[in-house]
Amino acid sequence: MANNPGGQTLKAPEHLFVCGTLRSGLVPDEVAGLMGRAPRIGVASVPGRLYDLGDYPGAVLDPDCNTKIIGEVFQLPDDGAALAALDAYEGIDPENPDDSLFVRREAEITLEGGANLNCWIYVYNRQVASATLITSGDYLIYKQERRG
Repeated sequence: MANNPGGQTLKAPEHLFVCGTLRSGLVPDEVAGLMGRAPRIGVASVPGRLYDLGDYPGAVLDPDCNTKIIGEVFQLPDDGAALAALDAYEGIDPENPDDSLFVRREAEITLEGGANLNCWIYVYNRQVASATLITSGDYLIYKQERRG
């Protein structure tokens, strides 16, 4: 838990917004057991852009843009081990987060029904100048279209 300047203790998010390889139907074996223990809340979106980085996408949050990143929300298991394992999967170096491929951030997402929820999200931590924009913002649909 982190302290805010007013002295109140803020609770870390209990939910994870996923928009790439952690989505239902795409989860790799190495984290399938972990994601299987996280109840799915539903489809959601967050303002930003999603880029094709080859084997996975990269999310770039932007509260001022008109485009949305589409994904799913999962409730995290109560143990801290879940986030540590997911951080490792996402290439986060706890000793040097600035050099990590992704960083974990808090973001307010919007569930399909319109409710807002504070979630963790993995955000791409590199330049995207040479990456292809996924115009739909939905990696699952993008992958299906590229297969067919």
